[in-house]
Amino acid sequence: MSELKTNQNDSNVLEYINSIEIDERKANCFELIELFGEASGEGAKIWGKDIVGFGSYNYKGKSGHEGEWFSLGFSSRKANLTIYMPSGFKTMEEELEKLGKNKTSTGCLYLKSLEGINKNVLKEMAKKAYQNKLNPKNS
Repeated sequence: MSELKTNQNDSNVLEYINSIEIDERKANCFELIELFGEASGEGAKIWGKDIVGFGSYNYKGKSGHEGEWFSLGFSSRKANLTIYMPSGFKTMEEELEKLGKNKTSTGCLYLKSLEGINKNVLKEMAKKAYQNKLNPKNS
């Protein structure tokens, strides 16, 4: 079985954010650090080479593979800010409607930027996602 490459490490979060070339995206990432820090009560850590994660939980997959993953996170990707909410969006339909322009996949929320996004709704979603990973039976 292959080893998971996305692990928490000692890379510097500020160096990662400051390496982002698009000023608006960089500013959005600093804003997400504050928002997700408040939502989770956790400090930001780098996972892999470019994911800013908050908190962690242990999981066991269907295959029996066990590991550790972040409870809430984000990354600046080429086309979007990718926000990771591993608990998914099954219980967040109302919030997604109120959030602003977005796209989702199973555990990812894609935003072009934070402009036009209801940040109070995003913070509530982050709190909910973080709490769902602390109490997996809620997700």
